[in-house]
Parts: sequence; C-alpha cells; structure tokens
Amino acid sequence: MKTFVKPIVIAFAALSMASCVAKKKFVALQTEYEKSQADLVKCGDTVQDYKDRLASAQQSSEIQSTTAKNAIEQRDQQLTDLRDQLTDLKKVRDRQLEQVGDLTVLSKAANDNIDNTLSQMQQKDKYIHLLQAARTKTDSINLALAVNLTRVLKDGIEDQDIEVKVDKTVVMINISDKMLFSSGSYKISPRASQVLGKIAQIIQSRPELEVMVEGYTDNVSIKNDCIADNWDLSAKRATSVVRTLQTDFKVDPNKLIAAGRGEFNVLTSNDTAEGRSTNRRTRIILMPKLNQFYDLLGSTK
Repeated sequence: MKTFVKPIVIAFAALSMASCVAKKKFVALQTEYEKSQADLVKCGDTVQDYKDRLASAQQSSEIQSTTAKNAIEQRDQQLTDLRDQLTDLKKVRDRQLEQVGDLTVLSKAANDNIDNTLSQMQQKDKYIHLLQAARTKTDSINLALAVNLTRVLKDGIEDQDIEVKVDKTVVMINISDKMLFSSGSYKISPRASQVLGKIAQIIQSRPELEVMVEGYTDNVSIKNDCIADNWDLSAKRATSVVRTLQTDFKVDPNKLIAAGRGEFNVLTSNDTAEGRSTNRRTRIILMPKLNQFYDLLGSTK
C-alpha cells in the first residue's frame, strides 16, 4: 500500500511543478504581448505624424511653387514695362535732339526777340508809371471838385435830396426825382433851377470836363400819350436836364451827353415805396475829357 501511494504523490508533485512552469510562461507571454501592442500603437502614431508632416510639406511646396510662379510672372511683366519705357525714352531723346538742333538754328532769332521784348517791357513799365501818376493827379482833381461841389450845393438843399461822390476817375452827383420833376413827368420843376444853376457854375469853371446826364426810374410801368415806357421817360428826363443846362445856364452843348437808363441799374430794391423813391433819380457825371487825360500823361515826367 505504501508502495502504491508514493508513486501517486510523486506524479502529483510533477504535475504541480509543470503547472507552475506553464503559468509563468503564460504571464511572460502576456507581458510581451502587451508590450508589443504598446509598441504597435506607438508605431502607428509615428506613422501618422510622418503622414501629417508629408502632407504639410506637400502643401508648403505647392504654395512656394505658386509664389515662385507669380514672382516670375511679375518679373516678366516688369521687364516688358521696362522695355516699353526704354523705347519711349529713346523716342523722347530723339525728339529732344531734333529740338536742340532747331534751337541752335533759332538761337540768334531768339536772342533778337528777347532784346525786343525787354525793350518793350521797359517802355510799358515807363507808360504804367505815367498812367499811375496821371491817375493820381486825376484823383486829386476829382477830389477837389467833389469838395467844391459839396460846399456849393450844401446851402439850401436837404442832404437826402442830393449826393456827391467820387467813383474811380469821375465825380457823380445823384439828385432825387422829387427835386427835379413832378411824378410821372419829364418837365423840369421850378425847384430844379436852384441846384442845376449851381452845378452849371462848376461846369462852366472847368472847361476840361464833359458832363453826362443819366435818367433813372423805378419799376412801376408808365404809358400815356407822351411817354411810351420807363426807357422813354428816363431818356426824356435826361434830355430835359441837358436842355436846361444849355438853354437856361449857357453850358456848352458840346460838353453835354444825355442817356436814359430806364428802371435798371437800381440802387436798392423796388419792393418798398422808399426803395422806389431812391431809384427814381438823375445822375450827373463830371468826367475829364480823354484829350485832357492824355495831356496829363504827356505832362507827367
């Protein structure tokens, strides 16, 4: 019996030892497998990283290729533009060379023209100085005339009915409508003799003057058997003043000019009665004769 049990124990021990060895191998294999799996995953990540790098490199290469192509095209266009510019510059150079040749031919004539121009400029400059001096002298004469007229006309005449002023090279006397004429009439009123007589004295004392009489109306239309319209009325009033100066005060008719200005060239708006009254006026302009002005030029040294 003891002899039979002993082999069984030996066999069981052998099996137990075999089982332990197999388990160790399994564990070792399992560990190696897990390591292989980890290595495989790591290799997969590495492969994907290389794929991403390859794609990025390809994209970068395409961009660089496109950029290089565009740069080459720009360079080609620049070269074309430069060639065109060079061609244009050559044409300009050729034209300039032709012009230089023409200038060489014309240089003597140009010098002569320059000399003539300088001489003309000197003459014009001298003439301008003469004009300025004559203008200054004329202004002084007109200012003295205006002061004299203002002093003579001031006595017995209201300021609002008459105005004396210097405008450029002439003296102007603006006389209100009510002082010279009845409403809508061109017949000189008795009151007008006072002011026209004083003006006549000044005119007769200055033989170098010409006298223009201008008639003005407002914009109220007028038409009757004797007057066609405002143009007609203004001209008839100017003529009446000129005729009075000639007939009643013996002013030389060769010095007198009559002009009708109608309802135009107003001093103020015709929208009010006061404005219309201002615009109804007679203007007497005392002007130096042209030959008198030229005499001033000739006498200016």
